Amino acid sequence: MMRLRRFLRFPRLLRRPRCLRLPRLLQWLRLPAALLALAPAQAVEAQELRVGITLHPYYSFAANIVGDRARVIPLIESGSNPHNYTPQAADMRRVLEMDVLIVNGIGHDQWAFEIVAAAGRGDELPLIYANDGVSLIPIAADEGQAKVVNPHTFVSTTASIQQIYTIARELGEIDPPNADYYRANARDYAARIRRMKARYSAELADIDVASFSCATMHGGYGYLMQEFGLQVAAVIEPRHGVEPTARQLADTIERINAARVSVLFAEKYFTSALSDTIREATGVRMYSFSHMSDGEYGPELFEREMEANLQTLVEAVRSVAESR
Repeated sequence: MMRLRRFLRFPRLLRRPRCLRLPRLLQWLRLPAALLALAPAQAVEAQELRVGITLHPYYSFAANIVGDRARVIPLIESGSNPHNYTPQAADMRRVLEMDVLIVNGIGHDQWAFEIVAAAGRGDELPLIYANDGVSLIPIAADEGQAKVVNPHTFVSTTASIQQIYTIARELGEIDPPNADYYRANARDYAARIRRMKARYSAELADIDVASFSCATMHGGYGYLMQEFGLQVAAVIEPRHGVEPTARQLADTIERINAARVSVLFAEKYFTSALSDTIREATGVRMYSFSHMSDGEYGPELFEREMEANLQTLVEAVRSVAESR
């Protein structure tokens, strides 16, 4: 396991600007001078914190934390594919509106740093690295065998709860008057997620998982499988959205057959002829997980999609156990 390090530190927001010393003439005009001195401070106090996010799950996390005390702004439009995203001019306009930006920071939203730099905010926009404190799964890259980490930490209840607490804590440092409110909301939100996990953990506890082995189309579900102690025997795509070569595919099919894999998890809403090829070659059952990176942004998206994933997981494990 690896732990993410914070690479950059940024100045905090919402510091009250110091009023300039007024000329003696204005001191004689007490009422206008007082109004001039108070106006900047009042403007800062009245401003709503604008929290930017890069990925769909982070919208859910932030929205549940800040409630009605701040506004959550997606950096890119809904429907955009975050895996091969090309920054647009509208993204730079949006980043100019943000007081802080929540990022994955470990490989899933590298385009966000390009947008921030292009907008000229690289030195002064605070970033919240959601994965600070998360235990990361190392993987081998497909180019040069460099060591990298699996960035899909949000497809997990345990890692997501850690990210929720990190986001709440850092938002509280940026916006101290609302820090207690953010922490309380984070605790309530995390408790709902823990209860969800507990329900499905109880179902899995009644199923024999000793012989369960699965393959996944890409590495996005490693954290989910790890937290339930389930084995992933093979990952099909060398990178998300990149199909394997004929040799890589043949090797993967060989591993699937050797490990007696009976389930292949593909991505929900994403059809691929490759998954059909694997199913025909191995006889595996097909199930689909949500990657949580599509559709409209919303406070309820993470809980809805995670519950669907856990239902699918229990269904797949049960089907294997009943067929033995």
